[in-house]
Amino acid sequence: MGELFSGIPYLRMGAGEPLVFIHGLGEVKEGWSSQFEFAEKYDLIIPDLRGHGEYLTNEEISIPNFAHDVICLLKGLGLKSAHICGLSMGGMVAQEIYRQAPDMCRSLVLVSTFHYAPKHFGELFLKFRKIKTESRSLEEQKNMAARICLYSWTAENVEKFKKFYQPNREYYLPSMKACLEVNNLCLLSKIKVPTLIIGGQYDSVTPAWIQLMMHKQIRHSEFVIFRNTGHVAKLEAKESFNEVLRSFLNKHKKAS
Repeated sequence: MGELFSGIPYLRMGAGEPLVFIHGLGEVKEGWSSQFEFAEKYDLIIPDLRGHGEYLTNEEISIPNFAHDVICLLKGLGLKSAHICGLSMGGMVAQEIYRQAPDMCRSLVLVSTFHYAPKHFGELFLKFRKIKTESRSLEEQKNMAARICLYSWTAENVEKFKKFYQPNREYYLPSMKACLEVNNLCLLSKIKVPTLIIGGQYDSVTPAWIQLMMHKQIRHSEFVIFRNTGHVAKLEAKESFNEVLRSFLNKHKKAS
């Protein structure tokens, strides 16, 4: 199931219209396991972003480079377009894919993500996170991330989150810095493809009011907030999340 193209590790399964899942900061491609069932009707392509999972590289970490890798992967697989779904940092990558190659996006699904980080906030946040990260073991870092990202701390949810949250110390802070440099204030109003924006009611990482702002700027976009979830609705509200995603994708399938 795991494959490699031009240095980019990815999972590919199923058949049908191409659907790309892009993971968040510190996550790995296998973190979309609750969505593998989409392979029944779609050609699923799930890459590791550089500096995450099996994708180790000396090349620059940036949102434009993450997006470039995904575009190159799709082209390398002979695909002209795909539905693009990204969570958190992956949602920033999805926006950047649209900026670089709008014709490659059949639709966008932007999950618990943001479009702009004020500069001073970014600098303060980065300093704070650097101190926290350097003083903690990997297990402590995983536990802290689970507490921040999840709303329901059941043993099952925490265990599953920690299984797929595997931050690489060397790449984690550069990846976070890349997120805090995002500025898509002028991009959103130009998005023309069907777009679904998803938020979590108790998301403390990217609060739902941010996705509401995005929804207001992307014309004809749909907006869904999942109740009683934090930053990772794909895990905490798996069935509802998949149902909403399936319904959206069904509406925007190409006419055969």
